[in-house]
Amino acid sequence: MLRLAGFYFAYFCHLGAFVAYFSLWLEARGYAPAEIAAVLALPQLVRIVAPAAWGWVADLWGARFPGGRPGLVALSSLLAALGLALLMQADSLQAVTALVAVTALFTSGILPLVDATTLSVLGARTERYGPVRLWGSVGFIASVLAVGALLDRQPVAVLLPIVAALMALAALSALALPQVRTAPAEPGAPSLTRVLREPRVRALLAACFCMSVAHGALYVFYSIYLVDAGYSKSAVGMLWTLGVVAEIALFLGLPLLFRNFTLRALLLASFVAAAVRFVAIGWGVGSLALLAAAQLLHALTFGAFHCAAVAAVHRLFSGALAVRGQALYASLSYGLGGAAGMLLAGWSWGALGPELTFTLCGGFAVAGAVLIAWKVRL
Repeated sequence: MLRLAGFYFAYFCHLGAFVAYFSLWLEARGYAPAEIAAVLALPQLVRIVAPAAWGWVADLWGARFPGGRPGLVALSSLLAALGLALLMQADSLQAVTALVAVTALFTSGILPLVDATTLSVLGARTERYGPVRLWGSVGFIASVLAVGALLDRQPVAVLLPIVAALMALAALSALALPQVRTAPAEPGAPSLTRVLREPRVRALLAACFCMSVAHGALYVFYSIYLVDAGYSKSAVGMLWTLGVVAEIALFLGLPLLFRNFTLRALLLASFVAAAVRFVAIGWGVGSLALLAAAQLLHALTFGAFHCAAVAAVHRLFSGALAVRGQALYASLSYGLGGAAGMLLAGWSWGALGPELTFTLCGGFAVAGAVLIAWKVRL
């Protein structure tokens, strides 16, 4: 478990620094807001297709790849680090765009591969996923705080060398991941097409898509909304941190939750919490206490949702379909759903305003809850 936790920590150290500060690097290069938004949307668009492709490669050829699945994760991490290193030398928007897209191509399959490995190692003890995965959240917070403090004293040009080094560290830690043999297809085992025909599978994936759409305004406009409402940037940063701390607490308590609640119940709770959270943000921006309470719900809207979703996908896509199942979940939820949510929020923010945009996000969470309650039995 330490080897898995170590990889999650290293990978999310890279991700925290990149997500939090890459927009500042782009701004320092002189790019316009529309150009920055287009570059930042690229990884989401790549994730629509790339995770499924990586899952197919891993399930079909992972066992024959040098080093097995850990070798595949290490290679993709190393190539991503190389892409980040080359990005330092990019001297045009076209070069930046191309390198961000290529880097996203290599990073997009990493987490589905590692999540599938973690769940294979855990076997029936899926409730232990949270305590392992929480080290990713710890790495994310540590990186955001440390790199943020450094950037207060150093130019933003130091960001990409740090991010590339952290990605290289993730590549090294991938070599220590446990070796898991891809389970061969059992005689009579359902094919991927047959599994996807099951109504509960389609409903689950559609609900996961809805959850990512619901988060669109949060990830694009939350900080802007709060700053425009008069909150300081440090207050905004503390609210973001509060959400991740709540997520870590949820991960620690996940074994207890898995013992006392079904996956379906946890999914339903996460969707209901998302509806409440986004409506509260939209209409309660004037209350710091309400915003803090809404951020605490991140424990459910991401922590409980993600853990229950990966466990459900692992149960429905078993054996030789394990990695492709996780990759499909990542593609449809975080890829297609994430991109759709950001684009929808971008239109709605100007057309309807912040309050109705967050209400619309809450509506997608309600739609996901209906799908889970109606069709999903686990």
